[in-house]
Amino acid sequence: MIATASDARTLKFYVGGRWEPSAGALHPITNPSNGEAIAQLPYATAEEIDRAVRRAHEAFLKWREVTVVDRVQVFYRYKTLLETHADEVARILSTENGKTLDDARGSVRRAIQMVEVACGMPSLMMGYSLDNVAKEIDCQTIRQPLGVCAGITPFNFPAMVPMWMYPFAIACGNTFVLKPSEKVPLTPTRMVELLEDAGLPPGVFNLVHGDKVAVDALLHHPLVRAVSFVGSSPVAKYIYQTAAAQGKRVQALGGAKNHLVVMPDADVDKSVDAIMGSAFGAAGERCLAGSVLVAVGEVAKVLLDRLVSKAREMPVGDPADPGTGMGPLVTAEHRRRVVGYIEKGVAEGATPLCDGRKVMEQKKDGFYLGPTIFDNVTPEMAIAREEIFGPVLSVIRVGSLDEAVEVVNRSAFGNTTSIFTSDGKAAREFAQRIEVGMVGVNIGVAAPMAFFPFSGWKNSFFGDLHAHGRDAISFYTEQKVIMSRWW
Repeated sequence: MIATASDARTLKFYVGGRWEPSAGALHPITNPSNGEAIAQLPYATAEEIDRAVRRAHEAFLKWREVTVVDRVQVFYRYKTLLETHADEVARILSTENGKTLDDARGSVRRAIQMVEVACGMPSLMMGYSLDNVAKEIDCQTIRQPLGVCAGITPFNFPAMVPMWMYPFAIACGNTFVLKPSEKVPLTPTRMVELLEDAGLPPGVFNLVHGDKVAVDALLHHPLVRAVSFVGSSPVAKYIYQTAAAQGKRVQALGGAKNHLVVMPDADVDKSVDAIMGSAFGAAGERCLAGSVLVAVGEVAKVLLDRLVSKAREMPVGDPADPGTGMGPLVTAEHRRRVVGYIEKGVAEGATPLCDGRKVMEQKKDGFYLGPTIFDNVTPEMAIAREEIFGPVLSVIRVGSLDEAVEVVNRSAFGNTTSIFTSDGKAAREFAQRIEVGMVGVNIGVAAPMAFFPFSGWKNSFFGDLHAHGRDAISFYTEQKVIMSRWW
């Protein structure tokens, strides 16, 4: 049940198989559509983090001995529970994050897909062998779990992103401590309740809340063997450097500045629909959002005319309303940050064809901001270089595919990019030459499925093994080589 302003509840930690109160100071959680308090959240102390990690370590000593076939039975049951409660989870997510219900349902579906893949761990975790590598000597490799793993996750996907981590880690035989974003604790809390109902043994999964104090305690704890993070690039770099210096395995997924390249031969109507979803879906609060539109040649005029028309018509409002196209941003503070970039774009000389601040002026309750489209943007401008994480689309005009590739490759980020074209040769050339980890062809959001890796490059990723897909199994296990001779 979703808490309201009148019955806001105080959330608890889940440690060692029990829901426990915290001694930490309480912080309000608000509904971004109206600003009302819906919960109170305690922030963990370093001592509470230490206790959670030690409980996880105690559980690991037993959990690693459970057969992989038995471990995944928990996730078969968990998947069934998630399917049953998917709409409930999506509504909680929408309430605390501001996503439209359709958007929230889509992200819950992606979360469930992660669990589906983790259920295949008996096959995914297999090693390999070779007889007679030398006279009467056989060789084999096996994969073994690491120990306690930690996850630090962002506000924008509170159902999906944690699932990039703990189903894989736990199915591999590890135990887990999750520290989700302090902005959206209700969704992970409900998902942990369902995981508990699925019969996971005490201590195998632990949930704590907090800020930098909690994060640093995890990064420095000697019993934490691996750290997974998703968030901004500066924090990702800090997580990577700090945890790696402690000898931990780290995957730290950072920010992005994703480019959408539209060629003159693109199907304009279909491209516009894809670009709208990419730039303004989830209010632009996702690391795969298209935030720079690179218009090649004469396509710019007709493309922008249709984009601006659709952006102005987009219904912005209550995310629970089925007719809403875009909900609010997550907090008032985050909205101020995005508005600051709009002001910076105007100051830098870009032309606002559609100004989302007008929506903000019309909707006084909640943290609303409408779609913003800037024309005449140059690659040097801050709105073209820096991650905004909001519904702002910057348009750069170029004359050729070569120029478009140059613009994209100049970016310090390398999460995703897409090209819209009817020319297979141009699409292939773009995909080969572009210095970005995830590439789409006529796709607005090139998000890989659970069985492929989330393959960011450059300042969008720090580490060498990416989230989900086969990389996840490699990340959450240690490989051992065994040489055998029998006399």
